[in-house]
This record gives sequence, C-alpha cells and structure tokens, in this order.
Amino acid sequence: MLYAFLLSLVRTFGPVVAGGLITQALRLGVPLDGPKLVSLMTAGFAIAYYAVFRLAEMHISRRFGWLLGWAAPPEYKNPQG
Repeated sequence: MLYAFLLSLVRTFGPVVAGGLITQALRLGVPLDGPKLVSLMTAGFAIAYYAVFRLAEMHISRRFGWLLGWAAPPEYKNPQG
C-alpha cells in the first residue's frame, strides 16, 4: 500500500514539474506579466501534460507512463475485499 501511495505521488509531481518547465521555456520568448498568470499557465500545462500522456499510456502503449514518472499506474488494493 505504501508503494502504491509513493508511486501515485511520483506520477502527480512529474507533470507538475513538466508544466513548470514548459512555462519557464515559454517565458524566454514571451513576457508573462504577474505571478498569477505564470501559476495558471503552469497548472494548465501540468494538467494537459498529464492528460495527454495518461491517454497515450492507456490507448497506445504503457511505455508512455515513463513520461509521468513511472511506467505503470499505481494499483490500489480494496481493503474490504
């Protein structure tokens, strides 16, 4: 259970880091005014990054999971079953 929890954290923070890096790369060419705009763009890119690679992992190949930080989604055991 702890392993699945840690794995879920890795797969959450991976897209957040990717979103931040994409936003910073865009700042090199486009001036972004205000920290709120930067925060919103980071969150937007992180969500889009996760969605694209999670869908690719589900429908194309499980290997796309590596781009989320780990090759496979966590599997949670049912505590009641």
